[in-house]
Amino acid sequence: MMSRVIAGDIGGTKTRLAVIEVAGTQLRIEREADFSSRGFATFEALLADFLAGMQVPAHAAFGIAGPVRGRAVRATNLPWYIEADALQQRFGFKTCLLLNDLEATAYGLPALAAEDLLTLQAGEQDAGGNAAIIAAGTGLGEAGLYWDGQQHHPYATEGGHTSFSPQSELEMDLLRYLQRRYVHVSWERVVSGMGLLDLHDFLRSYRKAAVPQWLEDEIRTGDAAAAISRAALAGSDDICSETLECFVRLYGAEAGNLALKTMSCGGVYVGGGIAPKILPLLQHNLFMQAFLRKGRMLPLLEAMPVRVILNDRVALYGPALCAGRHEAI
Repeated sequence: MMSRVIAGDIGGTKTRLAVIEVAGTQLRIEREADFSSRGFATFEALLADFLAGMQVPAHAAFGIAGPVRGRAVRATNLPWYIEADALQQRFGFKTCLLLNDLEATAYGLPALAAEDLLTLQAGEQDAGGNAAIIAAGTGLGEAGLYWDGQQHHPYATEGGHTSFSPQSELEMDLLRYLQRRYVHVSWERVVSGMGLLDLHDFLRSYRKAAVPQWLEDEIRTGDAAAAISRAALAGSDDICSETLECFVRLYGAEAGNLALKTMSCGGVYVGGGIAPKILPLLQHNLFMQAFLRKGRMLPLLEAMPVRVILNDRVALYGPALCAGRHEAI
């Protein structure tokens, strides 16, 4: 049976909407558009812009970066409050679902092909069981997939907001630096786009190194996190290089924490917008060394497959598959 669904990936920076035809795990995108999230006062206004002049699909599902409670969510990094009932009433959807964005990503995994994944650690052959997803972008998202013996059941967490735990003298100084800025220093404060900026500021102060004029100009006129990453990958600034290396180590450490807490013997997936842009560093063992550095749990972690998601539409596929599954019930 084929369904026509409007699916959305609502992030703190960008919102992507699409009309998708769903048949099992097969998807065909009929229409797609990206929007600057902060260009709209409400999600309803953005959605109305997208739907203008088209035949509205009967089913809708949206992944949002924030904690979904019941049929409503207040976005974490946007001034938006979204209610499924209000969307259903205004736009005439037969069904409307709201998912946490990482839960949505988890639902999208069955739509991925082999070329959509990059293996950092193969793990045991035929590894099975629970799985987990961690994704750094504007913020830090985490989700789990419970294995019931036959299939995975995605579930949301707000694990990115748990307390940051330093593991070295440098990281302890980083924590103290961030404590002067924030009431609570979470993992999202260090492993995210905004975390990369704070990490860079900290290392400039810690190493007593000024920002080069060319980098200051790039940061001021464009995407600051992207400018720092470009300089690091090009090797054109030592502090930027150290910033990205620290970021990758911290990312790996928290991925290992998540893997242990969810007993993810079926695999750990690294998603989000940052990972595909820093693949050379992820592949140079910094990430995996930090992931595995859990003392007596090393053999358990070595058995887990670890893969990077390369397809940036997985968080769009997930809501579509979830809506299709919901309609089939």
